[in-house]
Amino acid sequence: MIDERMSLLNAEQLNSSCYCQSLNRKALENELIDLDGSGDLFRMIVTERPNLISDSAVFVSQACLNQQLKIIAALEQVIHMPAYQEHVLSYAPESARFLPKASGVFVGYDFHLAPEGPKLIEINSNAGGALINALLIRAQKACCEKVWGSQPGRVNFKQTVTEPPEALFMTMFHQEWQAERSTTPLQRIAIIDDKPEAQYMLPEFILFKQLFKQHGLDAVICDPSELSYRDSAIWLDNLKIDLVYNRLTDFSLNEDKHKALREAYLAGDVVLTPHPRNHAIYADKRNLIWLCNDEFLQHIGVEACIRDILRQGIAHTVLVKANESDALWAARKKLFFKPAKGFGSKATYRGDKLTQQVFATILKHDYVAQALVKPSERQLEIDHGIVNFKLDLRHYVYRGETQLLCARLYQGQTTNFRTLGGGFAQIVVL
Repeated sequence: MIDERMSLLNAEQLNSSCYCQSLNRKALENELIDLDGSGDLFRMIVTERPNLISDSAVFVSQACLNQQLKIIAALEQVIHMPAYQEHVLSYAPESARFLPKASGVFVGYDFHLAPEGPKLIEINSNAGGALINALLIRAQKACCEKVWGSQPGRVNFKQTVTEPPEALFMTMFHQEWQAERSTTPLQRIAIIDDKPEAQYMLPEFILFKQLFKQHGLDAVICDPSELSYRDSAIWLDNLKIDLVYNRLTDFSLNEDKHKALREAYLAGDVVLTPHPRNHAIYADKRNLIWLCNDEFLQHIGVEACIRDILRQGIAHTVLVKANESDALWAARKKLFFKPAKGFGSKATYRGDKLTQQVFATILKHDYVAQALVKPSERQLEIDHGIVNFKLDLRHYVYRGETQLLCARLYQGQTTNFRTLGGGFAQIVVL
């Protein structure tokens, strides 16, 4: 456990005064070469995607982390209530009505750190980056004497958990399989995305393929259009696929090119994770409207203490309605607009940057308006100058438990991987 003296330090001050570069790039290179034997992974991650990973850590107080965990626990309690699920499934796509036994891997809870405490800004159902961050944790050097040489990334969420993240991830995938197939052995996993070779997160797909193979499983990376559904199974050519690790952003599987996967999933002939229902109950942006709506929560039987946690811990979110356009426009500078079914930063707009033309387009589509919670900042020394970065925190969660925590450093309107010195960063808890 970190020395108690560290609790006296101010995380905000350290985020503006510690310029340490804790990432040991040589250690990272050595591990990646050990994995693929060629150096291709290191080139893909470090050379071709120079803004994917940050050299520096982010500081968070233990009290702030505890509050985030409390918010996640409250959310999980509500999300698993039948009355809540019935309500959000009323506006979900048809494929989300199917009830699989698998829970869904890598739910992402994203927070901004406001002066009054952490605020949840988004839940994602297929959050990327977990395995990249697990790799980065092992490649960290000790930070400076200001934090008594703490090693970034070493965050314990349970006193009893000592397994590395990769072990937790493998257990998770086996639990997903066992939930659906009981004692039948898992043999082959397909990691899927549209045009995977062109995806920014391709290196992580390759890392997952390596991880699965290290644990005795066959693994392939493919475009779902390459899959066929026959003989009550999903196939890639002549390879039968047992479990599909789904990285698609067609969350409902409604696109024609995903027809084979959709049909097999709805027939129960393939284990798919995450799946349409997982997205519908967690990650549709409209869900945040109800998760912070005290009247609705009280109506479905959520106790007062949980309602208080959610009211204080979620950035207030409302549905964008054309008949309320005047009020929304007047309040726009304090709002952030997000497409209800969107993902990442695609088609999102900060209200103070909004033009009337874009606002008119927003009114024609399904959008939510969220109270603007300005992200906290991290100052770093880049090319001999001091640079300000915005930051958010991401929890990778499975069955209500955080498996890994990281930060993302960026500049601009929304989280991105386009800023020199930014990207995934590891956490030091004070």
